[in-house]
Amino acid sequence: MEEFRERVLGMFERMKKDTLDLHELFEAGGNDPEERLEVFYVVEGLVEEGLLEERGQDFYALTEEGKVAARDLKSKES
Repeated sequence: MEEFRERVLGMFERMKKDTLDLHELFEAGGNDPEERLEVFYVVEGLVEEGLLEERGQDFYALTEEGKVAARDLKSKES
């Protein structure tokens, strides 16, 4: 689960976008339907944690807290 959490948070930086739709976020799970389902659960969890906010029409954006978490991941990878 942690791996998918990091993948989803990292998607915003890799794609250089402030807002991503669910289909773009599914790319964190590759082509495996079960992994894509896991991504869905992670996205919902990140919304509940306050790291992502729903923007309607299946779009999601990092909150300020989410941006910090994504930056922390990026610096951890470096």
